[in-house]
Formats: sequence, structure tokens, C-alpha cells
Amino acid sequence: MVSLDIEGKDCAVNEFFTVSSVARRIGVAPATLRTWDLRYGLGPEDHEPGTHRRYSLKDVARLTHMRNLISSGVSAGEAAQGALSLKVSGTGSKAGATSAVAPVDEEIVVALYRSAKSFDTASLQRILSNCINELGVVDAWHSVITPLLHKVGHRWADNSDGIEVEHLLSEILIKVLQAPKIVKPINPRPVLLACVGEELHSLAIHALCAALAERKIESYFLGSRTPLEALSQVIKRSAPPAIFLWAQLPEHGEAKYFQSLPKVRPAPRIVLGGPGWNRVDYGSVAFVDDLYSACEEISRAVGA
Repeated sequence: MVSLDIEGKDCAVNEFFTVSSVARRIGVAPATLRTWDLRYGLGPEDHEPGTHRRYSLKDVARLTHMRNLISSGVSAGEAAQGALSLKVSGTGSKAGATSAVAPVDEEIVVALYRSAKSFDTASLQRILSNCINELGVVDAWHSVITPLLHKVGHRWADNSDGIEVEHLLSEILIKVLQAPKIVKPINPRPVLLACVGEELHSLAIHALCAALAERKIESYFLGSRTPLEALSQVIKRSAPPAIFLWAQLPEHGEAKYFQSLPKVRPAPRIVLGGPGWNRVDYGSVAFVDDLYSACEEISRAVGA
């Protein structure tokens, strides 16, 4: 069996990769990989002291999983626990997983961060719109928007400063992520997107709605603080082929929001996103770690 290596070439499953090549693939700095190794034990499994680090496909799969979790809002410590506990096959893939995380564009992230700090809304909107138009929503989200949000968030966490920048950036992102009207959607029944309970963090839902629109998949966007009753009413009336539920905080990720939904035929695919869910085995419920995976799950549900 062969697998694609991180440079895009066919390679044997026992091939190993350098720190710099792995860093380019998953979109982090080489220093970050060394920090993850020292702090969390997420280094090469077969590394011997005094030798260069060489990562196997299994190592790369774990690091990619950690990067995906961090991109979805999980703390580095929790993401490391998830990556270390990940069951990885000999080819470096986990069952049922499909991920394609774009490398971080540091130059654009820095330019956007400077514009945000100076409240240059025109530049922010122009650069973000250009990124989405050129890269598409998914790649722009992973390579530019998520790193930018982390950068702004770290400023607040470290200095208790910059909350106004975060709010300004969120409003502009919602504006540039407005999904266009789909003339001929590929799905006759729209999928359903919502934040459960009292969840206020809806930016990921805006991004998913826009990314699905690029695939000509129509959706009902219920947004933040969607109560169970509202979910149930929409499901009864529209019988969506897929339901995506977002929970950023653990107090909002209650199982009742998908276990108590009304039964409709055909049964919808239920997809859960966000770090707020307790990821236990719920049978047919799918958990996703990034925007790409969410789009893939929903695309399969609508037959795309």
C-alpha cells in the first residue's frame, strides 16, 4: 500500500519526514513542532536523542489532528491529549477521517492583524474578501482567518487588552462571509445549521454556510442561541438531509440537542462541531474537527 506524503509524492508507508516539511504541511512554524514535542510529548515516536527528528506518517496524522483541534478552538493542552489518544493505522490515517488543512499565510495574517489593531476596516474587509475570492472559504478560513482570530485572542488572554479589536473583526468577518444566493442548489431540501442552547459563538456557522454555498449546497442558517424547540419545528417542516450543530463551550454541548430531535424520513445526518461536545460514541452522530471535514460530511449527506 502507498500513501501520499506531505510533499504530494507517492511514498512507502515507512518513509520519514523532516521537521520543516511537516511544519509546512500542517501550517505551523518548526519551532511550534519542537514545543509540542517538549511540552506535550508529541514528537517522533522513534526519535533517538542526539539525532535529527524524523516524523512517520503516524506522527504526521497525530500532529494534523492537533492542528485541526486547535483550529476549532480547543486549547493546546486539550488538543494534545486528543492527538495522543488518537488511534492511528499503520498508514498514518484514522478511520473515517478526511482533512485538508491549508498552510498558514503568515504575511497576510500579520497585515490583517495590523489593520485590525488600527481599526482600518476598509483594509480588513478588502484583504479578507480577496482571500476568500482567491482561496475559497475553506482554505481562507484555515490559512488566514483562524490564525488571525488566534492572534487577536492571544492578545486578550495575555494582556486583557484588545476585546474591541476582536468584536470589530468578528463583525467584518460576518459581513465578508455572507453566503450568496444559490440559483440552482444541488440539494432539494436545505441542510440545517445552528448553535445549540445559549451558544453565542456563531462565526464558525457563518463560515460553514458560506463554504457550503460555494459547493451549491443550500442551508437554513439559524445562528446563535437556537433552542431545542426551534430546531424541532424546522426539522418537522423541512426534513433536512443533514443537521450541523455547533457548541463552542462545554455547558452548551448537551446530548439532548440531537437525541431529542423529532424523527423524520429519510433520517438526517447529524454532524456535531466545536470543542463543547463530549465526544463519546453516539452511534451514527459524526464529529468534525475543521471546516473542511464539516463540508465533506454534509456533502456526502446530500449526495454530492
